[in-house]
Amino acid sequence: MRRRSGKGEGTGDPGGGSVESVLDELYATPPPEFTARREERAAAARAAGRKEDARLIHAARRPTLAAWAANLLARSEPEESRRFLELGRELREAHRSLDPAGLRELSAQRRRIVTALSRQAAGLADEAGHRLSQGALREVEATLRAVLADPEAAERWSGARLAVSLTPPSEFPSDTAPAAPAKPGPPGEPAPARSRAKDELADRRRKRREELAGAEQEAERAAERLRDTRARREDAEELLRRTGEEHDRAREEVSAAEERLRVAREDLDGTGRRLKEAQEEARTAGGAVTGAEREARTAARRVDRLAARGR
Repeated sequence: MRRRSGKGEGTGDPGGGSVESVLDELYATPPPEFTARREERAAAARAAGRKEDARLIHAARRPTLAAWAANLLARSEPEESRRFLELGRELREAHRSLDPAGLRELSAQRRRIVTALSRQAAGLADEAGHRLSQGALREVEATLRAVLADPEAAERWSGARLAVSLTPPSEFPSDTAPAAPAKPGPPGEPAPARSRAKDELADRRRKRREELAGAEQEAERAAERLRDTRARREDAEELLRRTGEEHDRAREEVSAAEERLRVAREDLDGTGRRLKEAQEEARTAGGAVTGAEREARTAARRVDRLAARGR
């Protein structure tokens, strides 16, 4: 599957690459390493003067483990992914045409392939060092069912940049063919009464189905909001951890600088004391020199006088 080039593609630089290549790299990165690598690539783009590219890179959302596994499947198995997308198109066409035989055959194929591809995604994640929980595996299965049911979901998955799992629509075709026409009512019941009762029953069932579909959709939206919120919380926790580490390093550097300043001040005080002592010794030595010079001059004059008497 070839992904489309999006807006904001950069010219590339030694430390970053184009926006598209950076995003491809990020969404192939395991979630625990995503945030640090995203910040590194955004910083590289900023350092290269590509502020808009840096903004786009920094806006990339960290994927959940299930979304990352689904991306990994789309990226690592392009041929199987292509066939899977084709199956989705066939399923949606069979549902639109209400072809019972085609629905039965394709639905059975759907169940087998979703199960197989989900296991394959789990295997790829495990090989990368991240085992999927049962909950994450169910999210992968839900994503694959959504891909089969919804062309927009299929398009999103084919780009291999999902941040959260996809949810199949409630109106996705069931695994069975459409129901057969209802049998006629009891012979004693008048036809108009039977028709009105059937209409009322059908209307009540339709309303219940609509209410159930609405409730399911709201539950799915709430679950997606929860997954999105959890992903943002993980990003915030990762940012908090990294900022805390940077703060600790800065505090250690301040402490070391303060210790060096204390030692330097002690050295300054010591050299000041020694300077005063040296100055005092210099003054004392200067006085001694002056006295010695006077004594030397007096001794020289005495020698001169004695020498003069002896002549």
